[in-house]
This record gives sequence, structure tokens and C-alpha cells, in this order.
Amino acid sequence: MSDFLLTQVINYGAPLLGIIVFIGGLGIPLPCTVLVIAAGAFARQGILSWQTTALISIVSVVIGDSISYSFGYFSREKVLRRFSGSPRWAQAEESFQKWGPLSIFFSRFLVTAIALPVNLLSGTTAYPFRKFIIYDLLGEIVWIFGYGGLGYLFGSQWELVSDFLSNFGGVVLGVLIIIVSFKQAWNWQLKKQQPSM
Repeated sequence: MSDFLLTQVINYGAPLLGIIVFIGGLGIPLPCTVLVIAAGAFARQGILSWQTTALISIVSVVIGDSISYSFGYFSREKVLRRFSGSPRWAQAEESFQKWGPLSIFFSRFLVTAIALPVNLLSGTTAYPFRKFIIYDLLGEIVWIFGYGGLGYLFGSQWELVSDFLSNFGGVVLGVLIIIVSFKQAWNWQLKKQQPSM
């Protein structure tokens, strides 16, 4: 699929890339990062204008992220009816209010696999939309200019960069899952050891 999309981006330019990253912001799995890196390489070759491509991509992906935030926000009542009485939900809301900015920012470019759940959780926990947009925009700017910049810098070798970053993202996600699992096990063990009243 990514080869087909690459060809289409070469043919139709920045507007098509904008549509693709917009759809990615909605949570539909597309090879957006690969395309952003390739777009940087295409800009170096003069196929795409880097200014126009970057601007369209940033605006498009932020709109997509905002819509996925709104999915969480408008389903909040259903979620609260089901989970609001549980201590886990209260803990999730409290944790997100504390760590939400970092989650939003880093899930844009470092651990993109959790971007959609973070968007939905942002909306569902009623994390302030203005703050969401700020951290989302900053993270997406890092994504577009950072990854697109690597494609520009490495030019014809952009596929090697893409492979490395894909593997690196998987490693980061794996490490995060291990850390969260250990933390949950640790908390469970501590609760188990507390004497019951």
C-alpha cells in the first residue's frame, strides 16, 4: 500500500499528503510516517515544495486529531455512565490530567501507535481542548519537520531512515508496555500486602 500511496503523492503532491495524514489523525492506520519521510526526500529532489507540504500536512493532521478528540468528548456521557463509579476510572482521569500533556506531545512522533487512544482519552476525560491543541500542534510540528527533515537530509536513502524509525518506535512502545505492566504488578502486590481493616 505504501508504494501505491508514494506514487500518488508524487503525482498529486501536498494536497494528497494532507488528506492522508488527516485520515491518519482520525485513527485509520496508514503509513503516514513513511510518507512524511518520503515527502522530505521528494522536497529535496524538487518534486514537492517543502513549505507548502509542511503547512498543509500540519494543518490536516491537527484537524484529524481534533476530530478524534471530539469522538472521545462526545462519547463522554456513555463512558461515564459505565465507568464513572469505578476507582480505576478516577485514577485514569487523575493520571491523564497529570501526564496528559506529555502523552499528547510524545504520541505525535515518538510512540505514534498510541496517538488515537490518547486523542480519545483526552476527549473522554474532558482534558481542556485548548491545551490539547497546543500540545498536539507542537508534537505534530516535531513530527512533520523532524521526520520530513530526516527524509530531506538523507534524500535517496530515506527508506533506511524509515525502517530504522519504525523499529525504534516499536522498541519504545514495548518498553512503555513493560514499564506500565511492572507498575501495575507492583501496585497490585502492595495492595495485596496491606492489612484489611
